[in-house]
Amino acid sequence: MDEPTSSTTPTASPTPTWPPVAVPGQAAPAIPEPSPAEDEKPPQAPEGAALLDELREAIARYVILPSSEALTAVTLWVAATHIQPALQHAPRLAVVGPAKRCGKSRLLDVITETVREPLITVNTSPAVVFRAIGDDPPTLLVDEADTIFGSIKAAEKNEELRGLLNAGHQRNRPALRISGPEHKPQAFPTFAMAALAGIGDLPDTVMDRAVVIRMQRRKDGERVEQFRSRRDIPTLHGLRDRLTAWLRPLMDTAADLVPPMPVQDRAADTWEPLVIVAELAGGTWPEEARAACASMCAAEAGKDDESNLKTRLLQDIRRAFARCGDPDIMRTRDLLDELLKDQEAPWAEYGTAGLSPRHLGILLKDFDIKAATHRFEGGQQAKGFARLRFADAWARYCPEEPTPDSGDESTAPGPGLHS
Repeated sequence: MDEPTSSTTPTASPTPTWPPVAVPGQAAPAIPEPSPAEDEKPPQAPEGAALLDELREAIARYVILPSSEALTAVTLWVAATHIQPALQHAPRLAVVGPAKRCGKSRLLDVITETVREPLITVNTSPAVVFRAIGDDPPTLLVDEADTIFGSIKAAEKNEELRGLLNAGHQRNRPALRISGPEHKPQAFPTFAMAALAGIGDLPDTVMDRAVVIRMQRRKDGERVEQFRSRRDIPTLHGLRDRLTAWLRPLMDTAADLVPPMPVQDRAADTWEPLVIVAELAGGTWPEEARAACASMCAAEAGKDDESNLKTRLLQDIRRAFARCGDPDIMRTRDLLDELLKDQEAPWAEYGTAGLSPRHLGILLKDFDIKAATHRFEGGQQAKGFARLRFADAWARYCPEEPTPDSGDESTAPGPGLHS
């Protein structure tokens, strides 16, 4: 007879307590170590880098910039306005485009609400600007700058304002004016960052001191949010206040920074404040700032070679002399006729009625080339230009490249260099 088998019901294990409690006579329970997956957290961007990321997204929400480098540059320029007292140079931001509706004014709207102490105007006088700038300067914002500098007559009328913008690029370049009832000279500070938006390029001396943003019209399919003051300004002001809270305590650090630059001379002076902000932010911003600097400066150098009217004029005058057999002198009238014949040159549309003797004199003035009265065949006297007067300017600004069969010994390989 089979013995009955006793069925044993397994007892439930006691619920573990936490933290583990040692039981007398038993080894102390081991405390489980957290797994690497539980312990690791995604790396956080530094405060400054995260704030710049947010500013970049805010700008891109309303405006399409011509490149990612341009967006980086605008972001850093806006942030740099918050540490102006610590900077040696105050870069201009030149927001230019070939026509209307390229987003220039909209970009200026967003910049206005995020820079420190904005002072915006459509047209202004030097006297107003002199009195608005102090030790902690505002950020000057000028829309429709083409109404100030867009024509020869307007540029001549606003020459004093152009001089102020040039001087204000560097610290300790005050403007002296007679002021007060005693008519004593008074020094007015000019140092302040400035953004100017307009159709066409600004004066060469301003562009040379600027981070240049060349806006373009949006293509079909490119979409941005509409900018609405009541809805969007409070958010942008909150971002502006956080930029101030981050950067103002770092002004002593910023003043001592001398970051390595990928460019030299004035371009380095202009871009240094942007790279300083990138260095303060950390993360990927220093690398992105230098990449934008190198790329945009190279693009502007190429743009200058192609579009600088004065250099183009020198080249076209040399061709005009060559077409006429390189005479020693040329009547001003004949020279203008030759220049206006070139349909690919800008001279037929220059000004209101094409290039004139007055325009020609203004464009050649910086090269110390002037028309003079000469005696031509038949004993007639007329205003004209001597070819010899152009030789120095041609050699300096548009030298002819030697041809392979020119026999120029300077192109021959030196001793010890053999193919």
